[in-house]
Amino acid sequence: MQKVSNSNPRFGGLACSLLGAASFLFLSAVNVSCGSVNEHQTMHDKSASELLGNSDYPAICYGGYRGLSRSEQPSIPQLKEDVRMLHAMGIRFLRTYNVQLAHASNLVKAIHELKLEEPGFEMYVMLGAWIDCAGAWTDAPNHAVQNLEANQAEIDRATALTLQYPDIVKVIAVGNEAMVHWAASYFVAPDVILQWVNHLQALKSEGSLPADLWITSSDNFASWGGGGAEYHNEDLEALVKAVDFVSMHTYPFHDTHYNPVFWSVDSLDQETGSAGDTARIERAMERALAYSQHQYAQVVQYVQGIDTSKSVHIGETGWASVSDGFYGPEGSRAADEFKQALFYRGMREWTREAGISCFYFEAFDEPWKSAANPTDSENHFGLFKADGEAKYALWPLVEDGVFNGLKRDGHSITRTYAGQREMLDRHVLHPAP
Repeated sequence: MQKVSNSNPRFGGLACSLLGAASFLFLSAVNVSCGSVNEHQTMHDKSASELLGNSDYPAICYGGYRGLSRSEQPSIPQLKEDVRMLHAMGIRFLRTYNVQLAHASNLVKAIHELKLEEPGFEMYVMLGAWIDCAGAWTDAPNHAVQNLEANQAEIDRATALTLQYPDIVKVIAVGNEAMVHWAASYFVAPDVILQWVNHLQALKSEGSLPADLWITSSDNFASWGGGGAEYHNEDLEALVKAVDFVSMHTYPFHDTHYNPVFWSVDSLDQETGSAGDTARIERAMERALAYSQHQYAQVVQYVQGIDTSKSVHIGETGWASVSDGFYGPEGSRAADEFKQALFYRGMREWTREAGISCFYFEAFDEPWKSAANPTDSENHFGLFKADGEAKYALWPLVEDGVFNGLKRDGHSITRTYAGQREMLDRHVLHPAP
């Protein structure tokens, strides 16, 4: 879901400066001694193998951007505010998307400072390294060739940050939805992802990266073999064998428009009145959860057919609370806080019981994602609004005082709709009969 362009003029200058510094940072980081690494180790330090699938370490996707552009980078104090909020609600594992900008490195620094301030504080990171094809984000992307210089620099930055904070960075994810064909602006073939996964695995083998660091790629379920045969090839099979686990994405929310067979009314949905409306919504959300479970099962079947040792976890799934387009009143009528809460709670319950880590998308609304259209669904996947208001899924935590004393940019954590369910219900969209 998170999109970033190497060639975007909004942050091209910063990307270029980072490219120039990448080699120095990488070489400096590789020279970190064993003693330096050990300085970060604590009695609370967990490995990726201990974190993934562990219900005591719930995961979430995180972007701390408050403004209409990623040029407005959140400060370390702002990142610490967010991390404290997520920690208070029980989250212990964060997923980021790229290290081209300062966001990810500053997040890791913020966690490091919190650990120094509060002995026993735990928060871990799955660090994303963005991968593009040649000509990405232009009118002529070349999907047969990668953007080698930019991708090398991105991997070097991820490596350096991991070496600097091995007690925090526990997974490197090579690429985000980088193999799925509908990512038409930037996707690459599996052999590109395989190249960088193998590179990182080799660094682990030679002792230049922590041995317990896990390497993956986070991509759409179809890209991991759960979809059509057009994705099935020898390079993908080699990639399954090369990664330490598979991180797959599943989005029934989007498929309420693109593949709405599960969203259609069933034979029980002829009830009328408010009770019937609520029951119809609940059944629709049960079908949405079952849809994700089916996609997960498809990926597991494919992966296990190649390598029975590989676990599959969910790198992304989520549900938007607002839409003026495909998912709004004139579309599939999927977007509202009530449905978002049902999906969130259903996904958490299922994955917890099944021993699956779920990096739920996402913690906070990010207004930059569709800055020209404030009511675009892409801006509204957060469990918190950008000002820190907790959406319906988190109302019980607010009521229980979980966020007492915590603030986001000076705003106390309160409930959306002033905590009045009848006000929320006015914005709930009932699937058409």
